[in-house]
Amino acid sequence: MKKQLATIISIALQNELSVTEVTALLEKPKHEHLGDLAFPCFILAKKLKKAPAIIATELASCIQADFIKELKVEGGYLNFYLQQLPIAQQVIAQIMAEQGQYGTRSTNKEAIVLDFSSPNIAKPFSMGHLRSTVIGNALANIAEKMGYQAVRINHLGDWGTQFGKLIVAYKLWGNKEAIEAAPIAELLKIYVRFHEEAEHNDGLNEQARQAFKALEDGNEEAHALWQWFRAASLQEFQAIYQLLGITFDSYNGEAFYNDKMARIVTELEEKQLLVESDGAMVVPLADMSPCLIKKNDGATLYATRDLAAAVYRQETYAPAKVFYVVGNEQSLHFKQLFAVLQQMGYDWAKNYQHIPFGMMLVGGKKMSTRKGKVVLLADVLKEAIDAAFHNIEEKNPTLVNKEEVAKAVGIGAVIFNDLKNDRMHDIDFDIEQMVTFEGETGPYVQYAYARIQTLLKKGAYVANEEPIIHVDEAAWPLIKQLQDFPDSLAKAFKDADPSQIAKYSLQLARSFNKYYAQTKLLSGDEYQQARLAIAHCVALVLGESLRLLGIASPKEM
Repeated sequence: MKKQLATIISIALQNELSVTEVTALLEKPKHEHLGDLAFPCFILAKKLKKAPAIIATELASCIQADFIKELKVEGGYLNFYLQQLPIAQQVIAQIMAEQGQYGTRSTNKEAIVLDFSSPNIAKPFSMGHLRSTVIGNALANIAEKMGYQAVRINHLGDWGTQFGKLIVAYKLWGNKEAIEAAPIAELLKIYVRFHEEAEHNDGLNEQARQAFKALEDGNEEAHALWQWFRAASLQEFQAIYQLLGITFDSYNGEAFYNDKMARIVTELEEKQLLVESDGAMVVPLADMSPCLIKKNDGATLYATRDLAAAVYRQETYAPAKVFYVVGNEQSLHFKQLFAVLQQMGYDWAKNYQHIPFGMMLVGGKKMSTRKGKVVLLADVLKEAIDAAFHNIEEKNPTLVNKEEVAKAVGIGAVIFNDLKNDRMHDIDFDIEQMVTFEGETGPYVQYAYARIQTLLKKGAYVANEEPIIHVDEAAWPLIKQLQDFPDSLAKAFKDADPSQIAKYSLQLARSFNKYYAQTKLLSGDEYQQARLAIAHCVALVLGESLRLLGIASPKEM
């Protein structure tokens, strides 16, 4: 509708502004009584040498279209009031025809690689890992909705000096049976103890360095311990991913690139990009600190590994884009990474993008695995599911599948609590706020969806392709929001910001609840089916919004 209107305005302006320029200028008035769309004429004042109000008045006199009910000039704005029934018929017919595909872009089969979640082996999956995991999964879903093939990569932290510390800690205080019974809890316990002891005994750090060097050199005992730690950790991680409903195409972590870094170092040398600095090898960069490739002891670093990973992914997947969903504290690292790739002559590096996000805080402070100050995600999910079950027991004790619904609602509450926030904002973890089922929460949106399913069932609604014959004034905001869904998706993808879908779903749920309060949907009259058709389309879009966020939509709650 915006494009149709923009075309008419552009023609009326004798192409002083293109259709694209007019479309970008069209906006929603702040108040509904000011119309459905507004065109600001201020930008034309200088060009046409007329006051904006005069331009708006002249435009109004030469614009006509069947879908425009009324035009009004308000200051420098030309406000459009649209014909509600024909537009509603068009929107509802499209959603009915496309169902869950509404808003989907045509498939272009290009790949988008998403590097997300990436927890460290032998460390607990804490609330600190939630953000990358759910933001990355939502972005992958949105990318697929936009017609791309999403490649989900879990770049596990399965290499580095912490394994030297863990090997030393295990040899000193480890209990094989206890670790087999509760791998990550026990490994965390001895890892924390290592750091506590190392504060008074610096010799432990030297032992850890030697243990990691032995691992790098292929020592059989060290390698066997590392493999054990990795397998035990992955088993626990998989249980979390299964609860969240998240899958990956690759678990290739840091260790996977051990044999791929020499090629990168050789290439940097051949292209004369490496420079010695205090015994270390670096790539100098303009406007930022140099990128450290090799330490003075010859050891490689994250940057070396990530360069190898970038080249491997480009050669393996030939992606149109690559998203690194990693906290904003790593911004400099990724600026350096992309700059080095560009200097190496890889033009595709311009398609690589860091998707930063704020931290998950506890009491305003960052979590710390070293100090044992973490909130385990598994514990939070369990508490949220228990809270949801208690809520269902109180409100709907006869519900047949209470456990299944409680799981969907509890996990949905945790995911939505994260994704409703602008990804750059820090989130202060608060379990009570997270599992509240009122206000701006996932359960609020899920309940609106479930309520519609109940109404459709009670009204014996059967979807058909016949155009709706009536639209209530109270339903008009819903129609406009339904029409906005494809644009909201496109903007969420362009900005790599799933919060836009979460906020859209909240707004749509609120509008439906307002409509439900103002209108008797099960009226028994000739317009009941039209009202239920609108409700059905709202449910389709709510359900799809939740799916994109990685949240289930129970039909009963």
